Amino acid sequence: MSKIETEHHDGTSDATPGGYEGQRRPGELVFGAAMLLGSLGLLWNAYGISGFDALSAPGTVPMATTSVMVISAAIVFLRDMRLPRVSGETVLKDILPGVVVLVALLLIAYGFLLQPLGFLPTSALFLVTAIKLLGGRNWTWTIAVSFVSLLIIWIVFRIVFTVLMPAGIVPEAEMVQVLRNLFSGAK
Repeated sequence: MSKIETEHHDGTSDATPGGYEGQRRPGELVFGAAMLLGSLGLLWNAYGISGFDALSAPGTVPMATTSVMVISAAIVFLRDMRLPRVSGETVLKDILPGVVVLVALLLIAYGFLLQPLGFLPTSALFLVTAIKLLGGRNWTWTIAVSFVSLLIIWIVFRIVFTVLMPAGIVPEAEMVQVLRNLFSGAK
């Protein structure tokens, strides 16, 4: 994309890897620095496994992998430092609009509420909120889609694959037993 368009966000991607060729978008430098620092932290942790005693040591493969991460992140970061910043774009408007931040916060809240409330109520809250926010439909449609989706997910993972999920405030084990009794012809 050679011409800079500030009002190009119609829901589609500009499909140019890295954004604009020869320019740095807002937030790219900070993201590159975070990747470099994260990679360095992972390299330090990999070194802590067994040091660099021998090629057959347990930490060799993690150190090799994280070394590649450090080198790659450093190359990207140094390249981005030399590029001029795209004018007319901001992080909040073009890179991280409010709806993206809100959904990220919803996911963080989901993670914190999962253990105390359990899978079913937390997932129901998350789905209803996210679908209402992103879909903009009426409450009947939002709640119906949320609960049908949750029911399908619960049946597939809890009943079919027998994945244990945090029960929380819903007596899920009793519900599963009732379903098993119902379908097994309990006496």
